[in-house]
Amino acid sequence: MASLKRWIDLKRNPWKAPLHKAMKAWKADKASESHLYTYDDLPEQPVVLDIGGFEGGWSDVILAKRPGAVIHIFEPHPGFAKALRSKFAGNANITVHECAIGSQAGQLELSDSADASSAFGAKPGQTYLAEVRSVADFFATSGLQSVDLAKINIEGGEYDLLPGMIDAGLIDRVKRLQVQFHLFDPAWSATRDAIRGRLAATHSCTWCYTFVWEEWRLK
Repeated sequence: MASLKRWIDLKRNPWKAPLHKAMKAWKADKASESHLYTYDDLPEQPVVLDIGGFEGGWSDVILAKRPGAVIHIFEPHPGFAKALRSKFAGNANITVHECAIGSQAGQLELSDSADASSAFGAKPGQTYLAEVRSVADFFATSGLQSVDLAKINIEGGEYDLLPGMIDAGLIDRVKRLQVQFHLFDPAWSATRDAIRGRLAATHSCTWCYTFVWEEWRLK
């Protein structure tokens, strides 16, 4: 059934071909384990940003590898944020920020679905208003000068956040970046290319599954 849905999606939206091709390769390579979750080279107490925390599964992976990790989790959905605070209540090294993070402070109407929060594709009556904290303000108030690992999975918000980090001169504080670029609009392919071009000034792309996951490391 999943294969049929992908086939129909591709027929209706041929511009999604890079995503479908990369997803096929991702599954064939078992890349979650062979690429994404390769954290043995992190320091014993890494500083980590989990941007798009959801239920905390990714942070669990980090903690399994590095129990002493200092993690800042950003999750704008009030229900998910509450659950995260409860889940990690016994770990003083974990801070849950109940907000989105972007280039500028403000508010954003996000979809309220069971597995994601996005400003795109929301249906009437299925939205909530989220606080957006500027990435510059976060770095200024947190005092973070260096981040060992940042994971970004924010359902399209990466197209605002990453340029904001670059413009603010903050991107070179991130040693290792794992980002999931989303493809909800055909124009986003060119936008992604432009961001990748700017990232290349400070970071090198170590692996990439287009519109699935990719990793960049500080030069």
